[in-house]
Amino acid sequence: MPLLALVGLVGRTVLRVLEEKAFPHITYTLFSSKKSAGSKIKFLNQNYILQELTKDSFNTSFDYAIFCAGGSISQEYAPIAVSKGCIVIDNSSYFRMHPDVPLVVPEVNPEDILLHNGIIANPNCSTIQAMLPLKTIDIKYHIERIVYSTYQAVSGAGRSGIEDLESKASGKDLKKFPCSIYNNCIPHIDVFMEHGYTKEEYKMIEETKKILHRPDLKITATCVRVPVANCHGESINVTLEKDFDVYDVHLLLENSKNIVVVDNPEKNYYPLASKANGNDEVFVR
Repeated sequence: MPLLALVGLVGRTVLRVLEEKAFPHITYTLFSSKKSAGSKIKFLNQNYILQELTKDSFNTSFDYAIFCAGGSISQEYAPIAVSKGCIVIDNSSYFRMHPDVPLVVPEVNPEDILLHNGIIANPNCSTIQAMLPLKTIDIKYHIERIVYSTYQAVSGAGRSGIEDLESKASGKDLKKFPCSIYNNCIPHIDVFMEHGYTKEEYKMIEETKKILHRPDLKITATCVRVPVANCHGESINVTLEKDFDVYDVHLLLENSKNIVVVDNPEKNYYPLASKANGNDEVFVR
C-alpha cells in the first residue's frame, strides 16, 4: 500500500504520527518543493530523500496521498492524483467546503469518509479540537448556538510563524504576521472579509456546520493569535435546546473517548498549552 506525503512543517508532524501508529505493510514516498528536493529526512529509522513534486509524480501507483502543502498545491495536484486512482487526504482549506468533498474528524463523523469521490478533507486546526466535545454535547442536548473565542498558537501559521515568535523583539523582519507576535496578541488570522469576520473565523463557522450536518446552526467566532508555540486554546459558549445540569455535562465529557477533563481550579488544575503539547486528546474544563 504505497503512500505519498508532502513534507513541510505540518508534514513532518504527520510523519511523527505515522511513526507512532506504525502501520504495517506500507511503503512511503516523500515529496517536497523544488527548493527542498534532495534533502534527507529521518523517518521510520530510515533516511528518505525528498523528491520534487511534479505533475508526473503520480505516474507511480499510490493508494493514498496526504497533502500538507497549502491550498494552491492541493488545487493543482490533488485532481491529478485522483485521476491516477489515488485517494487524497487534504490538509489545506481548498476542498473543505466543496459539496462533494467530505470534511472529516475521524472521532466525530467517520461515516462521512464513505462519501468521498477521491478527496477527503480535514478541517481547520481550531475546528478539529472543538468538534470532539461539541459533538458529544450535541448528541445528548442538541446545540442551538455556539460562540467561539480562540487563542491560537503560532505553529498554526507554519515555520515562518514560529520564527516570528522566536525572533522576539530583536528587530528582525517579520516573516508571517502583520505585527510582532512577541509579547502580543493579534486578532487577525488570515484575511479580513467583507462581512467583518476574518477568513479563519469564517472557516470555523462554516466547517462546524458542515461536520455536524447543521447548516442552520447559529455560530459566531473571534480568532486571536497568541505568543505560544504549540497548542491552540478555545473558549466555547453554547446554548442548548434541552435542560442540562453542569455536573452531568462534566460526567459526559469525562466518559468520552479522546477528551481529558482537567478541572480543579482550586488547585490550579486546568488545561494548559504546555501540558497538552504532544498529546492527541482534547483537554477541557
